[in-house]
Amino acid sequence: MNAQWTPPQACDRPGAAQNDLTNGLDLLVPLIPRDLRHSAILLDVDGTILDIAPTPQAVQVPESLRRTLAAVCEAADGALALVSGRPLSDLDAIFAPLRLPAIGGHGAEIRPVAGGGTIERRAAGLDPRFKQTLQDIAARHPGVMVEDKGYSIALHYRLVPKEGPALVAEVKQACKVWSDRSIEPLAGKAVIEIKAAEFNKGTAVRELMNHPPFAGRTPIFIGDDKTDEDAFAVMPEFNGHAISVGRRVPGIDEHFGSPADVRGWLERLAGGVAVS
Repeated sequence: MNAQWTPPQACDRPGAAQNDLTNGLDLLVPLIPRDLRHSAILLDVDGTILDIAPTPQAVQVPESLRRTLAAVCEAADGALALVSGRPLSDLDAIFAPLRLPAIGGHGAEIRPVAGGGTIERRAAGLDPRFKQTLQDIAARHPGVMVEDKGYSIALHYRLVPKEGPALVAEVKQACKVWSDRSIEPLAGKAVIEIKAAEFNKGTAVRELMNHPPFAGRTPIFIGDDKTDEDAFAVMPEFNGHAISVGRRVPGIDEHFGSPADVRGWLERLAGGVAVS
């Protein structure tokens, strides 16, 4: 690991050098085109390029992955984006010093250009009374963590998986009783999140693909969770490719076994730049 490494000054600059995408790439994902200048690489984060950690704050980003992402972003003339349920501020913190193009909060925030401005799609915040209801539900399940993102609330039960079924049922029932069609529960890996119903990863990816440098390219979306299926669903609109991680998803032919496999594939895209 080189502690002095810094990312390229602007991974979105035109004319970045194209790397050779050989070395077994076709054996992993045969549908991916070889020229990154015509592709858009869209990556979920937790469970896709990062291993799931006991808590969201405990994730570890290998230094080699930072180098890989910067190199692939540059080779793709900036058309690489993180697509996450995490807020953009959280993504910037864990991937620092990188500030990559990204979708945050399941589509609440979109940053089309590395280091650039943010397009916000935030609806009105959750009613404080309903937030309290959710916090009360979490309190009845010791070990459940409450993450207030401002525009949504996530209840994590990674540390107490046995609490999951009852917790999810209570949250869904609370949403039903609250009867507000502008919000929806979104279940993920050991988490149930309550968010605005008007946006999701699919609507955000659709919008991102209208902005340079993504516009006109063929997207490749890689994700592992139920929350990624909205993005999988919009890939045909752009003649794109959806690739699942860990689990097989009906209708999705391409598949990686683990985040480590995805990181290895990204290293091949980077021409081996990030291999430590």
